[in-house]
Amino acid sequence: MKKIWLLIVFVCVLSACSDNERSNKNPYIPNYPVNLSVDMNLPAYSNLKFVSNGVIVPNFGAKGIIIFNAGSNYTAFDAACPNQEINSCVAMTIDGINAVCSCDKEQYSLFTGLGKKEYPLKQYKVEVIGSVIHVYN
Repeated sequence: MKKIWLLIVFVCVLSACSDNERSNKNPYIPNYPVNLSVDMNLPAYSNLKFVSNGVIVPNFGAKGIIIFNAGSNYTAFDAACPNQEINSCVAMTIDGINAVCSCDKEQYSLFTGLGKKEYPLKQYKVEVIGSVIHVYN
C-alpha cells in the first residue's frame, strides 16, 4: 500500500512540472526566425512607452510582429491569424487591447494571446534593455 501511495505522489509531482512557455505549435503559421530590436525613443515606437499601446512591425515573422505594452511587461505576437491559412488573410490589426483577424474578425487579447478559437496567437520572447525592445525566438 505504501508503494502505491509513493507512486501516486510521484506521478502527481511529475504532472505538476511544466514548461512556463505556451506551446507555439500551430499548423497554420510556419516557424520563421525572428530577431528584431526596436527603440522606443524613435517616433514610430514611442507610444510603446505607455501601457495598453501596441505597434505592428512589418516584414518580420509570418505577417509582421505585434509588440504590446502590457504594463508590467511587453508581449510580442505574430500578426498572422492563428486559426486561418497563412495566405488567406492579411495581417491582423490592433483594436485597443486586442488583435483582430481580418478573415473571421476573431479577437485575441494582446495581454495573453488568447482568443475563443483553437489556437492562440503565436508568441515570441521579449527582452527590454533601457529603451530598446528585443523580440526573438
